[in-house]
Amino acid sequence: MELPCGLTLGSHITVVGKPRGAHSEKDPKISMLKEGEVSQFKLELQGLKAVDGEEPPRILHLNPRLKGDWSGKPVIEQNTCYRMQWGSAQRCEGWRSRDDEETVDGQVKCEKWVRDDSIASKEEPSKADTWWLSRLVGRSKRVTVEWPFPFTVDKLFVLTLSAGLEGFHVSVDGKHVTSFPYRTGFTLEDATGLTINGDIDVHSVFAGSLPTSHPSFSPQRYLELSSNWQAPSLPDEQVDMFIGILSAGNHFAERMAGRKSWMEHKLVKSSKVVARFFVALHTRKEVNVELKKEAEFFGDIVIVPYMDSYDLVVLKTVAICEYGAHQLAAKYIMKCDDDTFVQVDAVLSEVKRTPANRSLYIGNINYYHKPLRQGKWAVTYEEWPEEDYPPYANGPGYILSNDISRFIVKEFEKHKLRMFKMEDVSVGMWVEQFNNGTKPVDYIHSLKFCQFGCIENHLTAHYQSPRQMICLWDKLVLTGKPQCCNMR
Repeated sequence: MELPCGLTLGSHITVVGKPRGAHSEKDPKISMLKEGEVSQFKLELQGLKAVDGEEPPRILHLNPRLKGDWSGKPVIEQNTCYRMQWGSAQRCEGWRSRDDEETVDGQVKCEKWVRDDSIASKEEPSKADTWWLSRLVGRSKRVTVEWPFPFTVDKLFVLTLSAGLEGFHVSVDGKHVTSFPYRTGFTLEDATGLTINGDIDVHSVFAGSLPTSHPSFSPQRYLELSSNWQAPSLPDEQVDMFIGILSAGNHFAERMAGRKSWMEHKLVKSSKVVARFFVALHTRKEVNVELKKEAEFFGDIVIVPYMDSYDLVVLKTVAICEYGAHQLAAKYIMKCDDDTFVQVDAVLSEVKRTPANRSLYIGNINYYHKPLRQGKWAVTYEEWPEEDYPPYANGPGYILSNDISRFIVKEFEKHKLRMFKMEDVSVGMWVEQFNNGTKPVDYIHSLKFCQFGCIENHLTAHYQSPRQMICLWDKLVLTGKPQCCNMR
């Protein structure tokens, strides 16, 4: 179901449906039960697909599981997802939220329902029929009403999802069941689609109180052609660090978020640290036209002359090494992604802890990792015959010293550089070659180069949406400390 203008405060969606019975799954996605019996459905508010080849962001993922959850009990799970990376799930398992737990517009996150393993508080029939008499003689026990799990196989339900001031609220058959607070980086106006799938027969869907103004869905809406965000001129003297940022042609929002957040750092503005986006050509001509305009205005984009492809990302890394080591002669060259937030001063302090004459490779380093031989990311023996990968730093953020970068460029120009489709593994392979034949390398491992999401006191945070990037920067400016906006 399309929601052309998204949602706004007070918008509501009503779904009438009937859950189906459990079915057997040989490879159940949510079940750890031996028999693999699953009955579950998903209701999702989705945003626009920002990147080709990726699923759209889930502004809300509501997943009632009648059967098949790992706990063996009926649950309702809620979450968000950006760039195919899930946040921390909120699970309602039949227990009411604690009194001291944060509420959403005054509503608890999880209501109580009768669990199979809970001790029933039902009165004996004779006592239940005379509860009023007990009260008359001074008994203070309060009469309570207990509700079952709100979804039953083959029984119609009416679910209403409403958008409040602080979050989403879900009621079933008129009773509040759960509330889910809004998460940073996900807004109501971005919820332009509703999908319902799984073990459910949908009878009707109704949406009301929707906004009537039509926002611009063009990615270029994020571009603010202001001189405030233009890159400073390249300095004549050597820079301390060059940061090369991998980006795709249609990632207008991600690049703008970088310019308005960590690229505003005084070290970048003073050109002691230089940052540039490295972008290949897009398959759509109109994207390339807009990209060229963006590059000319902001002066911070290096367009590499080939069509963008996952297998060719490694060439962008070679281009980053060439730009940083030769055009700038930077002491250190850092590579990151356009959804990576960089704590510029902290990263520079980290590299300066090592003597300047040492060869350096810093990041979240993997040791003894083996290639996946099956599945979506399978690597064939022809592509990688060895049993193990060399030590390599995760791609969202790592740093090389100038001499290693110059070695990579030199070997590439001599056509002696072994290329592999996984960019981060390729760099690990080249560093190992340098370490074995040229000069010992200091491998420095740090979990603060966060691979998945954000951790407190991070050096880099990955999979950050444009709004999260701005939020991280605002928090850094306000507190002077690296703090997360959406813990994952």
